[in-house]
Amino acid sequence: MKKVAAIQMASGPNVEANLLEAGRLVTNAVDAGAELVVLPENFALMGMSELDKVKIREAEGDGRIQGFLAEQASKHGVWLVGGTLPLECSDANKVYAACLLYDDEGAQVARYDKIHLFDVELIDSGESYNESSTIEHGSDIVVVDTPFGKLGLAVCYDLRFPELFRSMLDKGVELITLPSAFTALTGKAHWESLIRARAIENLSYVIASAQGGYHVNGRETHGDAMIVDPWGHILDRLPHGSGIVVADIDLARLRSTRRSFPTIEHRRLACEVSAS
Repeated sequence: MKKVAAIQMASGPNVEANLLEAGRLVTNAVDAGAELVVLPENFALMGMSELDKVKIREAEGDGRIQGFLAEQASKHGVWLVGGTLPLECSDANKVYAACLLYDDEGAQVARYDKIHLFDVELIDSGESYNESSTIEHGSDIVVVDTPFGKLGLAVCYDLRFPELFRSMLDKGVELITLPSAFTALTGKAHWESLIRARAIENLSYVIASAQGGYHVNGRETHGDAMIVDPWGHILDRLPHGSGIVVADIDLARLRSTRRSFPTIEHRRLACEVSAS
């Protein structure tokens, strides 16, 4: 078995302060025995405006935030999922919301650019979001071999699109990491239900890190970081506040469950995914 952790934060507009807090929480996770640690979406910056992320965007392989992630992974000897950070795209006024995976030597081994962008108006709370105004969507589905099994990368709003996870399943996914910053309103209604559904229908572990709390920009995020097993059981969760959740990943049990309860083999309909 391998021990994994998800981190919960309430990031603000100061990058250095956020990195300091992220580093503290990574250390806590390592001290708890975690060998894989997942940071939340926007861990390095929750800006005062959507344009703030564009101002700090980095070229892939170069920049303060990426340097921090590589250093944390190598210093602690852990695999690290770097939530999301803004990386350059062809449009000078936009970024990719990139989720980077580092190995225990600090080398970047995978990159996923968030595919589904949160462009919604929440009537009940009066909130409005338009991620596509500053983010260029990705198109590639990413599943990579790791010591923890075949690991799939997804981000926040992706959770609502089961075809993405079915496509991961076609690539053999066993463990899904989901850095997130769900709103308080949508999180209360759907967060737990969707995470457990993705775990159950794909017979996979889900490690869901989260932004959770009140942010300087006035936004409130749901939190409730959790780790869910392939049977839909919540192994650990943190409803509120900054901190970590930790649990064991048992691949032998996962594979035994898939053999004895072969819903994956019973599929009759194919899922075609096309980038748009």
